[in-house]
Parts: sequence; structure tokens; C-alpha cells
Amino acid sequence: MAGNSADKIQGGLLGWVDARFPLSQLWNDHLARYYTPRNFNFWYYFGSLALLVLVIQIVTGIFLTMFYKPDAELAFASVEYIMRDVEWGWLIRYMHSTGASFFFIVVYLHMFRALLYGSYKKPRELIWIFGVLIYVVLMAEAFMGYLLPWGQMSFWGAQVIVNLFATIPYIGPDLVTWIRGDFLISDATLNRFFALHVIALPLVLLLLVVSHIIALHEVGSNNPDGVEIKQNKDANGVPLDGIPFHPYYTVKDLVGVGVFFIAFFAVVFFAPEMGGYFLEHANFESADALATPEHIAPVWYFTSFYTVLRAVPDPFIGVLAMGAAVVILFFVPWLDRNPVKSVRYRSMAHRVNLIVFAITFIVLGYLGVQPVSSLYGELGLRFSTMYFLFFWLLWFHSRERSVVFSLLSFAVLVGLYSFYDMLRIESTDPALVMSLWLLPTLYLLATMVVPALVHDLRRDRPVPERVTA
Repeated sequence: MAGNSADKIQGGLLGWVDARFPLSQLWNDHLARYYTPRNFNFWYYFGSLALLVLVIQIVTGIFLTMFYKPDAELAFASVEYIMRDVEWGWLIRYMHSTGASFFFIVVYLHMFRALLYGSYKKPRELIWIFGVLIYVVLMAEAFMGYLLPWGQMSFWGAQVIVNLFATIPYIGPDLVTWIRGDFLISDATLNRFFALHVIALPLVLLLLVVSHIIALHEVGSNNPDGVEIKQNKDANGVPLDGIPFHPYYTVKDLVGVGVFFIAFFAVVFFAPEMGGYFLEHANFESADALATPEHIAPVWYFTSFYTVLRAVPDPFIGVLAMGAAVVILFFVPWLDRNPVKSVRYRSMAHRVNLIVFAITFIVLGYLGVQPVSSLYGELGLRFSTMYFLFFWLLWFHSRERSVVFSLLSFAVLVGLYSFYDMLRIESTDPALVMSLWLLPTLYLLATMVVPALVHDLRRDRPVPERVTA
């Protein structure tokens, strides 16, 4: 009798809530009756892991703000107080700093999965746009938070990044003063960055994440085959190749969460600085406006774009190039118009293009943390060129191209950066320029010229009508 009474009370309570708030409908629409492809693989862990890290960052951030002082005179000391005197404060701080890096790791892998399986293509263009907006806001959030410890690298890194806006003609100097709230990085800058980091940007980020998930559940999830499961349904309207997200993928994601936590806490407990990449050594010294660090570089998750900036001698054009490297991501759904979504069935030329892009992005990140030198500068220019060539090749491989068009395109592209090399050859090492000239040239040869001559390399495979196991 007691059990039946409890069931009635529970059912009655749920019914009372459902009459006033669509709780059961939300559960069914987004979990129990949200049908997802049955062939998700390893790459599909990173969306849920990104959501997990967002929760970690919000929770640990709340506890950190209880003890942090957004004051130029007290900020660094308050961080040291958290680390040394607050019970478990060191753990909360290291979880937050490590979480920032892990956030970008899982987001980068999540975005690469979208490139692999064409998850940005119709009807998922808006999902991709929301995702890139999340990435941009996440970079802004990380940059604002990077200043808050008020360490040497935080101070000087913010100085360098904010001063980039001074290169904008006419309004640049006034814009920099407005961003800083002062004529130099000061207490006013720290206060406004704190407000943006703790309140404004997290609200925008949460709104974009919710929009991203709503858009995803409206059109349905993509899968490694790139096959739309909604096209094959049974008499009840259930996709033949679909399974409910809960309990199948909620349980599967728990496995990913367990593996993630092993890696995450291994870093937190044994290598929170990660050799100076997650927490720079200079940031364990209080900010000093009179002592410039020997080598100023942004934190690792910005360095790919920082390399693009450094690759161009003119500061304003460098800023434009860095901005273009981010903005061009929004146009990926319209650059790649090939109806075949998944890399499983795309041509060998497209696969090589994706592999080279992943390597290029990693190399750009590595070059961004290295000190300035002629070799690293030249490598930065070549790999920056290859970064932008990837997007051109996405468009190029969207349809069949004739041999003549392929060869002409190759000649024009090589001619453009060769002409730039001729303009600067006197101010650089000619041998270095000529040897590294081969990098983008071989890249274009492998993805444009050779596939044009060998038809099998540019031919897509037939896509199955149903998803495969």
C-alpha cells in the first residue's frame, strides 16, 4: 500500500508540473524520444564533453569569485591566497585553469569531427554557425579570464593583444583606450575584464549553447556515413536506423566522461602547468609594468591565429589576416557544396586536404609559442598560406573540375605567393624562401594537379542508403 501511495504522489506531482511546465515533453523531445543514428563512434564524445567542461568552468568559477579580488593591488595576492590558504582552493584553481585548456581541446576535436563528416552541410548550416559563434565567444571569454591572475604574462599578453586594435586606421588609438578604460592596462581594465568574464560572456555563451542544441535537435544529428536517418522510417514514424538518445548514448557518454576525468585529473594533480603551456611560468610573478618578459606569447589555444598575425609584416594587414582566419570558418557550409557529407565516401584528394589542414593547424600553434626568428617567421608564412588554401580547396573539390581549370588554378595560386616572394626576396634569406616555397606548392600539387590527372583520386564513392554498422 505504501508503494502504491508513493507512486500516486509521484505521478500526481509530475502531472501537476506538466500542466504548468512541459517537463515530460522536454525529456521526451530531447532525450527519451530523440532518435539518433545507431552508428555514432569515438568522435561523437566531444560534444557532450564540451558541455561537461562548461559546467566545470562555471562551478569552479563561482567558487573562485568568492575569494578573488578584482583590484590591481590585490588580484595577484588573492590568487595566491586561494592557492595557499583557502581549503581545497588549489584544486579549484587548477581545475579552472586546466579546464580552460581542456575546453579548447574538446572544442577543436568537436569542430574537426564536423569537418570529417560534413556536419556543417544542409540542413545543419545554422548548427555550424552557432558552433563557430560559441568558439569566438569562448576565445573572448578565455582572453578576459587570462588577465585576471594579474601575473607577468597575463599583463603583457593583454597589453600586446589589446594594442593590436591600435592598427585600425583613424579609430584605433581611441578604440584601445576605450577597451582598456585607461591609457594603459590598469585597475580599470581588470575590473571591466572581470565583469565581462564572470557575467556578460558566460550569459552569451549559455544562450549560444542552448541555441546550438535546439538547432541540432530540430534537424537531427549527423552520423559517420552522412546519411539522413529521417528518410527511412517505420510505420510509427521512427527512423529505422535510429535509437533513442536515452538510455543508449547517455550510458555511452558516461564511458567517455570516465576516460575524460582520468586524463583531466591526471593533469590537475600531476602536471597543472603542463610544461608552461597551460600555466606559464611568468604568470607566477606579479605583474610589473616596468619589466617586460623576454618572450611574450599568448596561451597555446590562441597561438595558431597569432602565427597568422606574425606572418605578415604590416601590423594592420596582419590583424586583418588573423581576423579572416576566424571569420572564414563561418563560410565553410557554402564553400563545400559537395552533396557527399562524410569523409568515408569523399575523394582521396579531399581526405589529403583534411589531413594537411589538421597538421597545418597544429604546426601553426607550435610556431606561435616559439620566439621570433627568420626560420619560424618563414614557416609561419608558409603554413598560414596553407591554412587559407584549405578553404579554397574545399570549394574546389565541391564538384568535378576539368584538367584545364585545375592546372590554371594551380598556376594562378602559385603565381600569387611567388610574386609576393619576389617582392621580399632581398630582405630575407633567398635559400630559405625558395626551400620553404615548396611546402604550399607540393600541397597544391597533391590536392589539385595529381587528382586532375588521376581521376580515381578525385572520385567520390557511392553513399549507402542506410547507415552502416
